[in-house]
Amino acid sequence: MDTLSRRATLIACTLLGAGMAPVAAQPPRRFTAADYDRAVRMLGPSLNPLVIGGSVTANWLADDRFWYRNQTATGYEFVLLDPARRTRAPAFDHAALAAALSAAAGGKYRADSLPFQSFVFSKQLDSLSFDVGERRWSCDARGTRCVAAGPARPTGQGGGGGGGGPGGRGGNTVLSPDGKRAAFIRDWNLWVREVATGREKQLTDDGVKDFGYATDNAGWVQSDRPILLWSPDSKKIATQQQDERKVGEMYLVETKVGHPALKAWKYPLPGDSVVAMIHRVIIDVDAGKVVRLRMPPDFHRAMLGDNLSMADLSWSPDAARLAFVSTSRDHKSATVRVADAATGVVRTVFDETVPTQYESRIGLKVLWGRNEVLWNSERDDWSQLYLYDLATGKLEHQITTGEGPVTELARVDEKAGVVWFLANGREPGQNPYYRHLYRIDLDGRNYRSLTPEAGRHAAQLSPDGKYLVDTWSTPDQPPVVVLRDPGTGKVLMPLERADVTKLLAAGWKPPIPIRVKAADGRTDLYG
Repeated sequence: MDTLSRRATLIACTLLGAGMAPVAAQPPRRFTAADYDRAVRMLGPSLNPLVIGGSVTANWLADDRFWYRNQTATGYEFVLLDPARRTRAPAFDHAALAAALSAAAGGKYRADSLPFQSFVFSKQLDSLSFDVGERRWSCDARGTRCVAAGPARPTGQGGGGGGGGPGGRGGNTVLSPDGKRAAFIRDWNLWVREVATGREKQLTDDGVKDFGYATDNAGWVQSDRPILLWSPDSKKIATQQQDERKVGEMYLVETKVGHPALKAWKYPLPGDSVVAMIHRVIIDVDAGKVVRLRMPPDFHRAMLGDNLSMADLSWSPDAARLAFVSTSRDHKSATVRVADAATGVVRTVFDETVPTQYESRIGLKVLWGRNEVLWNSERDDWSQLYLYDLATGKLEHQITTGEGPVTELARVDEKAGVVWFLANGREPGQNPYYRHLYRIDLDGRNYRSLTPEAGRHAAQLSPDGKYLVDTWSTPDQPPVVVLRDPGTGKVLMPLERADVTKLLAAGWKPPIPIRVKAADGRTDLYG
């Protein structure tokens, strides 16, 4: 939980406690079944279906067009948006495709409730493919014909994951960027499977229980999905061998009908002399070679904790180098390092040590084309962006300044020297918990707010940086989605707006935002 979230929770609890104090002196109220039924009707599972639309997840195409799945009053539709022409149209003929798929698959499908949530367009956008159950289908966009196209695709993604003993099937795989191979764990070792043929290859052979490869065990969070990062060319894997052999155990008794089951797992505690250690490795998939990085083992796999994936790793475009961050056990020190993928030789670029805790949700952003590192630090009491020289480790300059923490990087254009970022508390007079999008040159000039409307904004920029999909809302205002110019923030066209008519009809009332003074009489508190 970040600082802002902790503060918000503290304020909310304080205000709630203050509001409940007089009630405690009154006789306890007896709640009836009707009271509980009314409360259930106000819970998320009951209310969420009453909010229609207002959500856009842009699936960008090569020409800046994008499609998204939009909720309607009767179901869902797939929309194709052309930013250049400012047009919005159905992505395909829904009714015809539903009829063609029903005939081919032997089912009964409706145009507003097609049995898939995602699909892949052909290059010409004249056909699309998708999974239904365990089969993959291909249909032309006019919906005149659908044909079976083999088994469904693996569900793994090209990123981080988890790890354990037997397995290697289902959703515990990590796909390579080219989609041709899937990495998985079997018997504490790392394997890959060719998606097209199913042929498997073992990459490591010395993994054992509590000292396995790509293991996902943060103590409180565990899974069977491997923790790793594929190189851009899909030829190498960056991962670790996690040593927990002498780590103490945590126990949990699962209660159920019959005899209880005792569950035990590795869980280091504060003050333990032995904790889990990360031995970093790079694996050449084709050669089957494991290169161990020439450095002591690390305490953590990510700056914020061990339940995250490989967010602090960055491959160079040619996959010759790997940048990462080593964090001390107490999180007071973070060291940026670069490893040679062929030899395992590690070079320290720079480090940062603080007296309390170094915390960054942004992680490491290496600008390989500029030979620079974009770094996030709270050294001036606000989360700001800094630029370092990748070769020398020298600080070049501070990029962002002023009040309000930078919380997320949205996009970096190395060639143009521009960074888009999200931050809180930078708009005068607004609730500091509202988040906005900004752009600034890497030299610190041309700072601009792009989303001035009061609210919490979420940004999706096109791959080439020409267009911005902006979604925002407040506690008492439903989500609005627009298309913007990411250079100026100008609204190019509206996209969607959530319809809360049914929600209001059900008796829901929006919360009332408040602002009060703290005990010092000067500080504003928001809730």
